[in-house]
Amino acid sequence: MTHMRTTGLLGAVVTLFVSTTLANAALPGSLNGSEMPSLAPLVDKTSPAVVNIRTKATLTAPSNPLMQDPFFRRFFGVPEGRQRQREVSAAGSGVIVDAEKGYILTNHHVINKADEIEVFLNDDRALEATVIGSDEGTDIAVIQVKNPANLTQMRLGNSDKLRVGDFVLAIGNPFGLEHTVTSGIVSALGRRGIQRDGYEDFIQTDASINPGNSGGALINLNGELVGINSAIYSSNGGNIGIGFAIPVNIAESIMAQILEFGEVKRGLLGVSIRDFSAETAEALGIETDNYHGALVEEVFPDSPAEQAGIEVGDVITAVDGKTISGAGDLRTTIGLKRSGEAVKVTVQREGKRLRFNVTLDELKTEPELVAGEIHQGLAGATFSTYDGESQPYDGEGVIIDSVAEGSPAEYRGLQPDDVIVLVNRRPVASVSDLQQLAQDQNLLVLKIYRGRRTLLRTIR
Repeated sequence: MTHMRTTGLLGAVVTLFVSTTLANAALPGSLNGSEMPSLAPLVDKTSPAVVNIRTKATLTAPSNPLMQDPFFRRFFGVPEGRQRQREVSAAGSGVIVDAEKGYILTNHHVINKADEIEVFLNDDRALEATVIGSDEGTDIAVIQVKNPANLTQMRLGNSDKLRVGDFVLAIGNPFGLEHTVTSGIVSALGRRGIQRDGYEDFIQTDASINPGNSGGALINLNGELVGINSAIYSSNGGNIGIGFAIPVNIAESIMAQILEFGEVKRGLLGVSIRDFSAETAEALGIETDNYHGALVEEVFPDSPAEQAGIEVGDVITAVDGKTISGAGDLRTTIGLKRSGEAVKVTVQREGKRLRFNVTLDELKTEPELVAGEIHQGLAGATFSTYDGESQPYDGEGVIIDSVAEGSPAEYRGLQPDDVIVLVNRRPVASVSDLQQLAQDQNLLVLKIYRGRRTLLRTIR
């Protein structure tokens, strides 16, 4: 009897899945004849819009330290200044979103640094493609095939309408296996913390996503594109049922900016922030039961935040009605807006809830970084890439724009206008370098130029 009950339960589950699938997708199929319900019509309709992308790039190989020795070069007859180069190939996926113009959405990391891009269609055609624009922050790129003809584009859906539990299909080219289709559900929405230096709002799915799926399509049962497959969570490089896709609404917004401006004009609020916690609330004498939000530690002069009336000590709790959980959440939320966009910012100030209308400025340099996310010892400082003009030092580095009073950065002796040139004896040329070199390091030894003085600061 146990076996019979188990079979009956499984039969009920299968029947429920089939009926739900058919109701949502309106696909042909019947339980009353030889034709069984299938997702094949949906796959036949959408897979021609998914392409295989293959790239070639020429990279300069790291030089052997012995090659820097003049005697070694003379002895072995190696010309001075000669660098070894190697050609590398890579593969990924993409989705045709404009058949007439040949526009394809894919991931930034699929085409990054590529010298040649070739697109393979499911009818075995191979077309050359060029990069129209790319955004590392969201990992979205737009490429265009030359001489587009007889292409099939995929209809764009609305990722804001996705719900946890919705059925989805992933189509791509994992491990070079062309047009592989996997199925699953939406496991979670709004996932963040997957890529430390990116702007994230991932769809999580258990539809199998493997290397080579990057840039492929995540579709709903109406045959609409709802996400661009981007990453997996794995310790061995294989699928374990946790994959991530960039919501199509974000991809569409980034694509629109790339096509209009040739780049992404990312929004800027103009504040230095940190996570709001129970400890912070107690130290500031703030009485509240909701320990979420981003504490404003500094408001930059003439910034959109200052013009709107946001003040130091405010706790930003929502943007456009969407709850802000912390500093990283605010950075992502603002970073996914475009410059010139008007947003409503909700803050807590001395027990009162206030709302401000803010028109975002343009982030003209690198993305705003939460210093405490780079290294906890740097919390309270803000950075930008050094322009070589405001200090006697004329080399490359990262300049400290501001240091919040009483912050860990001030406690460790950092000051505004300090120029960081080395981190643990490695040169720093940009904010991105600083973030990369500080990642997972418990101890940072910074070489700093302060005016005409040279200093070392140890950050734990």
